Amino acid sequence: MFQPDEHRLDDPAAIAEAARAIQFACIVTSTGSALQATHAPCVVKERDGDIAVEFHVARANPHWKHATEGPSLAIFQGEQAYIHPGWYPTKAETGKAVPTWNYVTVHLHGMLETMRPGEELHRHLEELTALNEAHRDEPWAISDAPDRYIETMKRGLVGLRLRVSEAHGALKLSQNKNDADHAGVLAGLNASGGAAGVMAAQMAEIRRRQDTGENQ
Repeated sequence: MFQPDEHRLDDPAAIAEAARAIQFACIVTSTGSALQATHAPCVVKERDGDIAVEFHVARANPHWKHATEGPSLAIFQGEQAYIHPGWYPTKAETGKAVPTWNYVTVHLHGMLETMRPGEELHRHLEELTALNEAHRDEPWAISDAPDRYIETMKRGLVGLRLRVSEAHGALKLSQNKNDADHAGVLAGLNASGGAAGVMAAQMAEIRRRQDTGENQ
């Protein structure tokens, strides 16, 4: 991953946090003669700088059969937005402004391994469910469904774990812009509505961390 210094994310805990917030990844495995790719929701874990990514695929998906044949890369693509040059006050003052694109992305490299199909797969499914149900007034849990039904469903799944050996993150969120241009981009994104507002919120949080000296 190309990482200009002003956009580089190196801290493993911060990288894991960013991947966890995105949650959905494209996992690509090299088999030597081809590439296998699967898009899947993930559980991202980090402890003392060690990162692991857990996900599952349908047993009918051939990816799991090639999981250990070569290195894998999990790509987490977060919010992204076109940045209109007219949002920069600098454009009106000097004309020196061009369009760009803001984005958040994480690349996690490593080797895949297969989870044990019993308790280990079940635990993964419980964790993934809990992550996405925690905010609900009446969260659903795997135990809400009949045991026999869950066991039947699990037989159609294979759990996979990426042991991460190399982690990179990039936050291109106008960190290198002066306060006026940064504020102009925030205003433009907020006025655009929709997902652009999420990007604006991320930009504001990164600038706050810069100002307070917190790790990005």
